[in-house]
Amino acid sequence: MDKIVINDLKVDTVIGTLPEERTKTQTLIINLELYLPLQKAGRSDDLFDSVDYSLIETKIVEMSKKTNFFLIERFAEEIADICLQEALISHLKVEVAKPGALKHSSKVAVCIERRKG
Repeated sequence: MDKIVINDLKVDTVIGTLPEERTKTQTLIINLELYLPLQKAGRSDDLFDSVDYSLIETKIVEMSKKTNFFLIERFAEEIADICLQEALISHLKVEVAKPGALKHSSKVAVCIERRKG
């Protein structure tokens, strides 16, 4: 299966369970693998035969401005829901990383895989 990859998408959002995390935005880093057939788009050179990944990016950025989830697991699920609304995407992998969440690590991340239906 073909895929579109979006790496290191940075968004600012309110996220976390600690009281001090609920009063300010934090940066999350998102990596996506969107699985869909790309042969038709590769032959036609027409965006309508693929997925507009700039629109997906915009939807994720807008969502991050409006939400204030406690868990990055929930944030990852919301991203999966956004992406799976696209007709051609059959499944995806989402990684959401939270830099500085742990004292002795550079980041912590949640990775999920979701399929339609």
